Amino acid sequence: RPQVTVLYFARSAELVGLRSESVCVPQRISSLQLWEEIVKIHPRLAVIRDQVVFAVRQEYVLLGDQLLVLQPGDEVAIIPPISGG
Repeated sequence: RPQVTVLYFARSAELVGLRSESVCVPQRISSLQLWEEIVKIHPRLAVIRDQVVFAVRQEYVLLGDQLLVLQPGDEVAIIPPISGG
């Protein structure tokens, strides 16, 4: 299980109380499963489930069954919707 760095922005950082942390996850995982792994650690994130976009290695990924192949040290950013118009 590679260790990846999860970066939290905006609302996700408020909910978690962190800007970043290291998380061990399966190397081959769908984006939705990755979200579920992170929510297991931080259940409060569940409230933004329908609005979240990931960026994996600085590429946007929607939550779904898209397969990710993660390498140790990869950065996974959790980008909730930007509030305001």
